Amino acid sequence: MKDTHPYASILKSSFDVFFEAPIEAWIEFADKCEVVSFKKDEVIKEQFLSERYFYYLLEGSVGIFLWKENNLVCLDFAFDGHFCSDYMSLLTKQPTPLQVVALENTRMLRMTAHDYDIITQIPIGKVLRLVAAEMSFVGKQQQQIELLTKSAKERYEKLLKQFPNIQNRIAQNHIASYLGITPQSLSRIKRAM
Repeated sequence: MKDTHPYASILKSSFDVFFEAPIEAWIEFADKCEVVSFKKDEVIKEQFLSERYFYYLLEGSVGIFLWKENNLVCLDFAFDGHFCSDYMSLLTKQPTPLQVVALENTRMLRMTAHDYDIITQIPIGKVLRLVAAEMSFVGKQQQQIELLTKSAKERYEKLLKQFPNIQNRIAQNHIASYLGITPQSLSRIKRAM
């Protein structure tokens, strides 16, 4: 089948590093999406609400945050070419304390949670959902291991390798929060590099 949807091949190429699904699966996925935009610092999903959408970032970045003692703690980032949402809420259908925020002006594909559920019940959709969940689990486990076994400098160096331009795109306080350090500690690390 020819790729008749403008975003199907983009979605496919992003996911092919994990699992090569046929273009037909991505056409069906893309057909259920709409393009939406968010301004920098706009809250995409409020804390203590249920996630209503599943996103793919075309341009920009988002952060997933948790409020702790009147501070936002950054749990994760997503950049152009990545899928994102409050995935825990999406899967459990329950509200969570997580908040999703645009960290730059952002343009995304958005699919409703209902359509996500439908599309991930067809055979190829089940495989894509399983692969995505497994990759997410591995990534979060790796992040936890690194937090416990690597120095802040080593974690920052790895983050720079993973996202080479992150220091020019994301506020330093969010990067520091993600690394589990203070902004002052991050400044010291950057000066020493």
